[in-house]
Amino acid sequence: MQQYEIVIVLTPLLSEETSKEAIAKFNKLIADGGAEIVQEDNWGLRKLAYPIQKKTTGYYHLTEFRAPGELINKLEIELRRDERVLRFLTIALDKHAIAYNEKKRSGAFNQKKPVKTEEAAR
Repeated sequence: MQQYEIVIVLTPLLSEETSKEAIAKFNKLIADGGAEIVQEDNWGLRKLAYPIQKKTTGYYHLTEFRAPGELINKLEIELRRDERVLRFLTIALDKHAIAYNEKKRSGAFNQKKPVKTEEAAR
């Protein structure tokens, strides 16, 4: 199974409860398709880079999952049919992206590296 990452941008006209229901619908579709959800990250309401359907903001949600390739087509068809979705982007992750995401989840990037004594003396 390949590992994927999908970012979904929902319309800002939805209430927080309705946007959570929409994300739950897509996550259920992913899980029912035989996939394993690795991580979810709700980015919340953010400004869009350019207006889409006369809207300048949107609810962003990122989901990382392992799935068979056939599931992606079914998922993208459902995303296109749903009026609550402004945009989405599905990415197949390579081994470097998977390693980067694992480091990010473990907090390896948040740890400060010790400064060498020679550099500190300057």
